[in-house]
Amino acid sequence: MSQLSFRHLLDSNQIKESDIEKLFALADKYYVRPQQDCPNTILATLFFEPSTRTRFSFESAMHRLGGRIISLEDGQTSSVAKGESLADTGRIMSNYADVIVMRHPKIGSAEELAKYATVPVINAGDGSNQHPTQSLVDLYTIFREKKKLDNLRIGVLGDLKHGRAVHSMMKLLTRYSKNHFTLISHASLALDAESKKDFEQHGCKIEETSDLEGAIKDLDILYVTRTQFERFDKDKLTKANDVYCVNKKLLAQGKKDLIVLHPLPRTGEIDPEIDELPQAKYFAQANYGVFIRMALLSLITNAK
Repeated sequence: MSQLSFRHLLDSNQIKESDIEKLFALADKYYVRPQQDCPNTILATLFFEPSTRTRFSFESAMHRLGGRIISLEDGQTSSVAKGESLADTGRIMSNYADVIVMRHPKIGSAEELAKYATVPVINAGDGSNQHPTQSLVDLYTIFREKKKLDNLRIGVLGDLKHGRAVHSMMKLLTRYSKNHFTLISHASLALDAESKKDFEQHGCKIEETSDLEGAIKDLDILYVTRTQFERFDKDKLTKANDVYCVNKKLLAQGKKDLIVLHPLPRTGEIDPEIDELPQAKYFAQANYGVFIRMALLSLITNAK
């Protein structure tokens, strides 16, 4: 049984504040001194879409916990290419692993796999829908860098329509009081009305603008995303980095303690000239991802 409130992690809505407290406390311990708390535990990473940070941070996390890895990085090398269903994949992989992490282009794919798996399933991204562990990485980074999760002004820049990391991160931050979101995007990539209404119903203040220079002055956090060209016909839209680019000139207009986050990879929306500035926290963010995923794997696989 999981030490968390959920057995499978498929959606950010499942994560309770009590879960976040447990995960952050254990991640802090692992950050100081990793411990092999998952000996003889086998993690299966099933990635039907490309990944660097999510896949390798999960695999690094399990290695550091003393466990082992079996991995799939291209669906064409598995029986899915022969027509095997996600249901059967879930049944079969449960015989070989103690926990499954899956990324898949189909919305709802992780939920479908979990229905038939007999081991915990973690959603590492299902199309444009959810990426709950990225939201944990984002919140843990904010907590480490800002020492709080409430009363923050957060600018979210880029592809807000297709960016699953944005949706998951905002869902978790709605749990905390007095957070204010400024949404900055190309008109064709704006957050959909249904999601915006949902966030507002949870008590978050949201404003929308296309004026990045005007918005950055009041922000505590600027969360930047790339355009998710794999989700639509890229010929129909100008690249986001043709519209916005975070550079030294822009950051000079913001607060001195502003932090810049990005789930990565970046494709031009952040100028490398800011990489060494104290505001740039996206590489630290990737590093924090190992420790929060260590905590997740440990708590979701170890019985009370």
